[in-house]
Amino acid sequence: MPGLAFSPPSPDKHVLEEGTAFTPRFDADGLVTAVVTDAADGALLMVAHMNAEALARTLETGIAHYWSRSRQTLWKKGETSGNVQHVESIGTDCDQDAVHLSVRVAGDGATCHTGRRSCFYRKVSLQKGEPVLVMAEK
Repeated sequence: MPGLAFSPPSPDKHVLEEGTAFTPRFDADGLVTAVVTDAADGALLMVAHMNAEALARTLETGIAHYWSRSRQTLWKKGETSGNVQHVESIGTDCDQDAVHLSVRVAGDGATCHTGRRSCFYRKVSLQKGEPVLVMAEK
């Protein structure tokens, strides 16, 4: 386990929203939502979750780590594919229950396990009154 630990969030809304202490608000499962964008062009790459260990390892190493809810394990993004996410910056939202990672992706630049740059490769469209998914090019 990394040496970095997070203090609990302040119950004072003003301190939480306007203060300088980074005190992420992990949910009941111990997770915070992570929104990940490309540092070069701002494209949305993925949304994932981090527990305290994943967030600490990310801050300590500069490499994105996440918590896999399906596998119930910590994972270093790109460890097997080579598409490691190098973190340029980390931000948080107003009540510190979500983080934003701006990253540079190594390897072939794919973030999605399907081999695509982004996990958001489908658009929702209404056709004949029914929502359908339209695929973007790979």
